[in-house]
This record gives sequence, structure tokens and C-alpha cells, in this order.
Amino acid sequence: MSAIPRNLWILIATQAFSMTSAPLVILIGGLVGARLAPSPQLATLPVAVLILATALSTLPASLLMQKFGRRLGFLSGNAVSIFGCLLGFLALNQASFGLLLLATACLGFNIAFVNQYRFAAMESVTSERHGQAVSWLLLGGIFAAIVGPEAGARGESLTAAPYAGSFLLLAALQLVSTCLLAFGFRDPVMVAESADADGRPWARLLAQPLLWLALLSGAVAYSVMSLVMTAAPISMHEFDHHSLSMTKGAIQAHILAMFLPSLATATLIRRFGPQVLMVTGLVIYAGMVVVGLSGRSLGHYGGSLILLGIGWNFLFVAGTALLPRTYVGKERFRVQAVNDFLVFGTQAIASLGAGWFLFQFGWNTLIWVTVPLVVGLALLALWVSSGRGHRINGVGDVADADLQPVNESAPVSGTTSAQSSVPPTQSN
Repeated sequence: MSAIPRNLWILIATQAFSMTSAPLVILIGGLVGARLAPSPQLATLPVAVLILATALSTLPASLLMQKFGRRLGFLSGNAVSIFGCLLGFLALNQASFGLLLLATACLGFNIAFVNQYRFAAMESVTSERHGQAVSWLLLGGIFAAIVGPEAGARGESLTAAPYAGSFLLLAALQLVSTCLLAFGFRDPVMVAESADADGRPWARLLAQPLLWLALLSGAVAYSVMSLVMTAAPISMHEFDHHSLSMTKGAIQAHILAMFLPSLATATLIRRFGPQVLMVTGLVIYAGMVVVGLSGRSLGHYGGSLILLGIGWNFLFVAGTALLPRTYVGKERFRVQAVNDFLVFGTQAIASLGAGWFLFQFGWNTLIWVTVPLVVGLALLALWVSSGRGHRINGVGDVADADLQPVNESAPVSGTTSAQSSVPPTQSN
């Protein structure tokens, strides 16, 4: 196996620091919201704004990187994130709920850029290592899942205003990721970049069943995960009266299950391919449904949440690895933007609606709602695997050779991935 490129190492490290904002806000957002919100019903609004800002910023993030390149786009997102941290510190010192919402919106804006690290990771390796690159990148989430909440908790008493110090600690973490990007990351230079300035029209792009499979794999992965994960703590603690410690343990096990499989998915996707990994993820999601409907003990909740995390990892990695097969050149920015808008838009809807749905219909019905999504994606995967998803009237998945990264050791001369005029490689 060839060495991991420098760009990928930088992205893994940067991901670890940049993603700390999400778990930190999820931990303290409701706590500070309850203290500052004009109404108790608005206590979780800071978390909701974080999620909505992420979804709404996916298209602007992709367009910005198409025009100015990955590196400048990522640095711009980090700058907004640091500004958001300072706003959060100011909001808590001034007891301003409006400033707090603006702060979490800034953090959500940056998360939209961070979510595109995986595309930069794939652009930094050869096509056969796309799945491995995504798997390795997700390992940074383990660090973020541990350090983010820890920074939130330790910052509670750091300053006079409770939790204001949490935003200062988060600013320091974001500054580390900014330095890594500024001094370590280089824009991947892509071949075949200028072959067609605008690429194929949307009608041709959307005629690819493989594209729909990649898009829906990510959307189902996130919508099912967000729906169940968001509702689980309420159902466990409020409905079934499990202790807060047990509830926290189940959620922590779920988060570890989301990222630890990346140690294995890199090998699995290399050996069996993304579509086999996707079907395996769907089978695991089906297991989550069975366990979740079997009882309401700690074991049932914990088991279903662990399966939920593993299934999410398999589906998300598989969908992301399939996506580059459906575009070439500058088409990637349009396709990636639509992909992330769909994926994180469905996540936002699922997260925001989970609590209401749980109180209206209960835990079992919420679990049942995931079944049509899992079955529908399974049917699409089987149909595409039958061969229809590879070529339809000349429109199908892009050959792997159509989008290869230039060797990282080659001089880049300041050329960005959005501006490269490197001609396509000549086939033998």
C-alpha cells in the first residue's frame, strides 16, 4: 500500500479540530439557551440554528470553492467559525440570546465547509483509494466527539459568565485547524479540469441511477441516524426513566460506533467495493430496527444505537465513495453541492422533527418510520447493481480514469483545483 499523502494527513488532523464545534454546541446549546431564551420552548433553538445554517450553507460553500479553490474556501469557513466563537463569548457575557443564535449560525456555516473535507480527501488520492480516504478522514471524528464536549464542560467555570469560556476554548481549537490548513494543505490539482468548462447539463447528470444511489445513500444514512439519535435520549430518560448516566453512556457508545468502524471500512471498501458496503449498512440498519422494537431496556436502547452508528458509517462512506464516479472536472462542485444540500437538509428536517414526532406517536412508531427509507434504498441498490446504473444511452458513471489527482509531488505553482488548466491525460 502506498503512503498516505500529506494532504490527507492534514485533512484528518484538521477535521479532528474543526468538527469539535458541533458536539460542543449540542452539549451546551440547550443549557445556555434555557438561561437566555425568552421562552423555555426556545431553549434548543441554538442547536437548531446550527443545523439549519449547516444545511443552508452547503451551496454557497461549494460555489465559493469552485471559484477560489478548496484551500481558500476552507480558510474562509474557519475565519467565520472563529468569529462565531467570539460572538458566543460576547453573547454569554451580555446575556444576549440573539447574539448566541448568530454565533451558532456562524459555526454552522463553517461546518458546511468542513463537511466537504471528504471531497478534498478523495481528490488527494487515486480513484481506487477514494473509499479509504473517506474512512480515514472520519477517524478525526473520534477526537472531535471526545474533545468537543470536554471543552464545553471545562469552559463552564472558566470565566464569570457560565460557559462563556467554552467558546474561548473552541476558538483555540478552531485556530489550530486554521494553522494546519494555512501551512499544510495544498489544493489538489485535477486533470481533465478544463475539458468542458460547464460540464454536462443537469438532465444528463440526473439520468445516472448511480448518482441517485450515491445521493440517497447519504440522505438515508443521515436522516435515519438523526431521527433516532435525537429522539433516543428523550425516550430513554423522560419516557422510560433510565438514569442520565445511562442515557449519556448509550449516546457515547453510539458516537463511537459512528467513527470507530472507519478503522475497518477502509479495508472493506477496498476489498468488496462501495455497493457491497452500502448493502451491509442497510442490513445493519434493519438490525437496528429489530433491536429497537424488541424492548425498552438499556440493552435494547444501547444495542440499537450502536447498530445505528455502524450502519451510518457504512452508508455514508459508501455513498461518498460512489459520488466521484458520476461527475468529471468542474461538474464535481455542482454535484457535491447538491449532494450535501440533500444530505444535510434531510438531517436538519429529521433532527428538528424528531422530538415532536416522538411526543406525538411514540418510540416504536418512530422506529417503524425508518423502514420505508431502508427498504427503498435497498431496492434502488439492487436495481443499480443489476447493471442499469452503469450505462444508460451513453450516460452513466464516469470512468475512474476521467478524474485523477495529479501526483502530490508535482509543482502546483499556486494553481488551485478551481483554476487548473492541466490538460487531460492521454490514454494509451
